[in-house]
Amino acid sequence: MTNMALAGILEKMIGKDKDYRYMATSDLLNELSKEGFKADADLEIKLSNVILQQLDDAAGDVSGLAVKCLALLVKKVSEARVLEMTDKLCDKLLNGKDQNRDVASIALKTIVSEVTTSTAAQGVLVSLTPQLTKGITGAATRADIKCECLDILCDVLHKYGNLMVANHEELLSALLSQLNSSQASVRKKTVSCLATLASSLFDDLLTKAIVEVVGSLKCKGMKPEMTRTNIQMIGALSRAVGYRFGPHLGDTVPLLIHYCTSASENDEELREYSLQALESFLLRCPRDISPYCDEILRLTLEFLSYDPNFTDNMDEDTDDEAHEEEEDDESANEYTDDEDVSWKVRRASAKCLAALIVSRPEMLAKLYEEACPKLIDRFKEREENVKMDVFNTFIELLRQTGNVTRGQMDTDELSPRWLLKQEVPKIVKSVNRQLREKSIKTKVGAFSVLKELVVVLPDCLADQIGSLIPGIEKALLDKSSTSNLKIEALVFARLVLASHSPQVFHPYIKALSSPVLSAVGERYYKVTAEALRVCGELVRVLRPSIEGFGFDFKPYVHPLYNAIMTRMTNQDQDQEVKECAISCMGLVISTFGDNLTAELPSCLPVLVDRMGNEITRLTAVKAFATIAASTLHIDLSSVLENVIAELTAFLRKANRALRQATLGTLNSIVVAYRDQISSSAYEVIIVELSTLISDSDLHMTALALELCCTLMADGRSSPNVCLTVRDRVLPQALMLVRSSLLQGQALLALQSFFAGLVYSANTSFESLLDSLLSSAKPSPQSGGVAKQALFSIAQCVAVLCLAAGDSKCSSTVDMLTEILKGNSSNNSAKQHLALLCLGEIGRRKDLSSHAHIENIIIESFQSPFEEIKSAASYALGNIAVGNLPKYLPFILDQIDNQQKKQYLLLHSLKEVIVRQSVDKAEFQESSVDKILNLLFNHCESEEEGVRNVVAECLGKIALIEPAKLVPALKVRTTNPAAFTRATAVIAIKYSLVERPEKIDEILYPEISCFLMLIKDHDRHVRRAAVLALSTAAHNKPNLIKGLLPELLPLLYDQTVVKQELIRTVDLGPFKHVVDDGLELRKAAFECVDTLLDNCLDQVNPSSFIVPYLKSGLDDHYDVKMPCHLILSKLADKCPSAVLAVLDSLVDPLQKTINFKPKQDAVKQEVDRNEDMIRSALRAIASLNRIRGGDCSIKFKNLMDEMSKNRALWKKYNSINE
Repeated sequence: MTNMALAGILEKMIGKDKDYRYMATSDLLNELSKEGFKADADLEIKLSNVILQQLDDAAGDVSGLAVKCLALLVKKVSEARVLEMTDKLCDKLLNGKDQNRDVASIALKTIVSEVTTSTAAQGVLVSLTPQLTKGITGAATRADIKCECLDILCDVLHKYGNLMVANHEELLSALLSQLNSSQASVRKKTVSCLATLASSLFDDLLTKAIVEVVGSLKCKGMKPEMTRTNIQMIGALSRAVGYRFGPHLGDTVPLLIHYCTSASENDEELREYSLQALESFLLRCPRDISPYCDEILRLTLEFLSYDPNFTDNMDEDTDDEAHEEEEDDESANEYTDDEDVSWKVRRASAKCLAALIVSRPEMLAKLYEEACPKLIDRFKEREENVKMDVFNTFIELLRQTGNVTRGQMDTDELSPRWLLKQEVPKIVKSVNRQLREKSIKTKVGAFSVLKELVVVLPDCLADQIGSLIPGIEKALLDKSSTSNLKIEALVFARLVLASHSPQVFHPYIKALSSPVLSAVGERYYKVTAEALRVCGELVRVLRPSIEGFGFDFKPYVHPLYNAIMTRMTNQDQDQEVKECAISCMGLVISTFGDNLTAELPSCLPVLVDRMGNEITRLTAVKAFATIAASTLHIDLSSVLENVIAELTAFLRKANRALRQATLGTLNSIVVAYRDQISSSAYEVIIVELSTLISDSDLHMTALALELCCTLMADGRSSPNVCLTVRDRVLPQALMLVRSSLLQGQALLALQSFFAGLVYSANTSFESLLDSLLSSAKPSPQSGGVAKQALFSIAQCVAVLCLAAGDSKCSSTVDMLTEILKGNSSNNSAKQHLALLCLGEIGRRKDLSSHAHIENIIIESFQSPFEEIKSAASYALGNIAVGNLPKYLPFILDQIDNQQKKQYLLLHSLKEVIVRQSVDKAEFQESSVDKILNLLFNHCESEEEGVRNVVAECLGKIALIEPAKLVPALKVRTTNPAAFTRATAVIAIKYSLVERPEKIDEILYPEISCFLMLIKDHDRHVRRAAVLALSTAAHNKPNLIKGLLPELLPLLYDQTVVKQELIRTVDLGPFKHVVDDGLELRKAAFECVDTLLDNCLDQVNPSSFIVPYLKSGLDDHYDVKMPCHLILSKLADKCPSAVLAVLDSLVDPLQKTINFKPKQDAVKQEVDRNEDMIRSALRAIASLNRIRGGDCSIKFKNLMDEMSKNRALWKKYNSINE
């Protein structure tokens, strides 16, 4: 637009007609919004003057548009104009008319928020700060002007606090003086402004502010309102600066506790502010508040029931049922007093207690003894909002219990789970009373408590179900119940049905099923969907097994079926309801199909129809899998052909979840209804599933192969089916067996597939064997075969031979031994595979009929190729598994007599022992003694490889013979030879497997002897103890929990760089520094990482983060990686402990992400550094998610610096997505 047109707009803006002014201002707003708008110097002056004039327009809508224009103008004009407008608006604010002051304040805030360049911002601050300070401190300034100035200053400090360092001291003095203002509104704004300033103050000025506020509180004779303001100020400062308040808690906390307990009876606000400040300290200064936690707990419990104006005379032991009506009347006419604000104290106490629970997992046992009974008692709180906070606090206690004790048993009488279990009857009694209240909000809160209780202690309500049913019934049937209450009641019902034994509910099925079925008919879809999920659990409860338990379920079958059928046939409803109805119908048919024979012809076609709908087809597929797996053998003949046609077509779909479900369903259907399915249908299925066999998706491959095996196992399979398998699936299988990724379920399925092929017609054993052995040959396209692939091929060969029968197996073994007799230098790959095949066959079948096979294998120990030696060792051990009496003495004898072959023979022995420990087999007494003597003789071997094999053997024998091994290993923990001590500890590590074993009870009293070697003088022994502790923490945390208070300081000490373990090796032209303690530090940090997962309640994060984790973040690459993981975990699980020392963690992280490798660095170093940066960024992302992290100036600056580095910020965002 031309300047002339703009001049016309400006002229209309100052006209007399209000409508013209409004329209002209609107036009100017549109012009300013355009990207290309530019104004010369004269136009800038005119624009700024007119807009400032419009701000005072008598018409509110015009001045409102003028403020919007100002926001855009600030970005379009020069800095001089911005400063000029700022000065004029300040003058209006401080000296102008009352009616213009509000708009001037809004305009100044607009300028502050919209200034973009740092130079303009600096100019505005130089102009604005002195005037605002004058407005705040001026003796003659009115209170309302002071409040406006404080408001603007708060905005300025929030955005530019770090740019105003030169003014910090002056501003601090000005604001502190206003804390003593006689005007409550000024004091309130000052508190907010000071808190905003504090977040950017350096430590010396922050200390000055805190000392002055705390000093004021120490003064006797201060007016009550001033005391309240100062306590409010302490809370606000704590929330603003977080952990930086920590050093001052020694002066502050006793003062707050004193004021809480000695305040006058009516001074509820003083108590509330004190408790809020204590809550902030608990969350933000966890390390410094530790000495006061017990006292704060006592204080919160005292004030949780603080209600001086009300006496609760209700008799706790009255019969709840008999007095239900009386209680309703009582709650309706409850005592109320508008002036009574004691509820604020109770609410603050509940929140303070919640902060204590969340931040102090180590206090859980004490909290159950002292806080839990009090919280349960306070469920009767008369103020509803406070009651919700009491419920939430109790839920936090339950959640913390779940976090800390996950995976633990509740047999220990001091464990939080056991203590919670003792309180369950009281909890249920108290919650039942709340479920009879009229308030919907109260009932929702009560169900939330019950839900969390069932999640933490799944089977705890077995004895209380009868008393809870009426509450569920009332919540679902009462006309006043809201959808939210019904959903909460249904979710609880579903959880409780799923987590308890079905017999518990049988006496109450009638009372429970009726309201649930009525909820299925609700209009709100979320209620209906949840009710259908409950129906699914009800089905399991009604008929836990087909045989039945004497409970008559028949009266409930048709009502349940009819309610679900109505929902399933209704097209006009939410997808969630459709899916729940289909899943539930699948359960009903599979469980009660024998009682629904008349209904099935009308129901099954509806399910088939749902398979044709893209939205519901996945759920319908899963429903048919449920029906097919039923032991009732439901008659599907009317729809079977259509179902199989649909399912076969689904194997071509792109949806992975659909293909997976389809494979599983087809498998179930073929097993159950194979006599009703034609061979041609089999062939089509095989063609489709062959395309799904690939190492890019092993889970899908396993399902496809399992289905293929099921199809081949059908005795009725025609030759065409086997031919299709051979032509379509076998080539894919032979490609798959060469994959280095093949493992687990897919490998087992592939073995079953080859075994199935031998049994089927049209496939000869010889051609299959030849194909498998040929697949091990290097191909021109893909090169050599990976070592893992050779093991897979060998396992498939072994399964193939066993499936083919003894004669074929025997001839194959002979053929393989002939290969071994040849020259290894010419056919090393063949011999390698032959040894692995012999080992796999020998493990599954006794090969003693093949004379001297053990000698033939041991000859391969002389091979020049390492992989052949290793394969021979593996083969010898596995053959021994097939016939222990014959081959075990041979191996032991060879170990004694063949010094040069000891390492390989020990590996053979390890194969034998590991297999025996897994299969729970036992050795002969004489064999065990001989093995032990041999192994103990090799404990001091100079070769670490030998010692590790010996330790693993000892550990696995300990699983078989714990009574003999544990004492023998314990004796060796005091052996003068360091290697023997280390081997004994590593042996214990190998015996600590995940599954329960008989060694556990023998090891429990003795494990400290092994783990206390963490303070041994030899680093190898210390590392062995750390590794054993890590394994114990992962697999058997209960074994070590009692030892952790003593072990943790010793473990933390292993994370420190020890100068005595660093040595310099002179390599002639240059010197190389070797750090012998690196592996020990890495193991120690990895151990802490494991402890954080399984023993969080025993770890005190505050004492670990500084100095140990901090030093680890600045250590070697191998140590930094686990430290980043630990930091991420701590940020998630113990955010308050991390916040307390966040500043000190920034420097090592910043150093890591800014590190650049040398110019001549090799690719491996560059990639390693890249991994390191991404690891550090993940830790930074976790820190950034902590609420209150913006209290740390250093961390804020780190995030700002990262955002300016485009490459770094891109990596950070990719990690966050």
